Amino acid sequence: MTKVRMAADMSRADEDDLWRSGDVSLRPGFLIRRLHQIHTGLFLESCGEENITPVMYSVLSCLSQNGPLDQTTLAKAVAIDKTNMTDILKRLMNRGYVIREVADTDRRMRLTTLTAAGKAVLERTDPFARDAHRRTLDALSPQDRVRFTEMMMTIVAAAENDAV
Repeated sequence: MTKVRMAADMSRADEDDLWRSGDVSLRPGFLIRRLHQIHTGLFLESCGEENITPVMYSVLSCLSQNGPLDQTTLAKAVAIDKTNMTDILKRLMNRGYVIREVADTDRRMRLTTLTAAGKAVLERTDPFARDAHRRTLDALSPQDRVRFTEMMMTIVAAAENDAV
């Protein structure tokens, strides 16, 4: 029996036995981390020339879709903490991909805006990022890709609701 079939056939008691067995390769956390590694590798391989990380790509995409945002809203939108967002924004500013300006409506707030160079790198990177996403899910049928994405969204939404 394959590991996939074993995992699919597990009852709660079987899950407990599996946990005690020590085969970490069947544990959800291990598989999630491993899939993240695989996707990140595919993304960096595809987008390597631009020297853009998946998180940087997410920030640029979010700004492209939503327009100027303050750091807190942007961090929440791409699901990273404000400290890491500060570092990412510094790197993106150093490359000329974003600028930060004082908001007209609230002088205490600084808004991050995508520059022309940021838009250009996003346009160049988009096809490669899409390819990395496709390659990540290539082993699944089109229907399973949709279902898998829906299941991930359900898990994330439940975890975010629990955190509130």
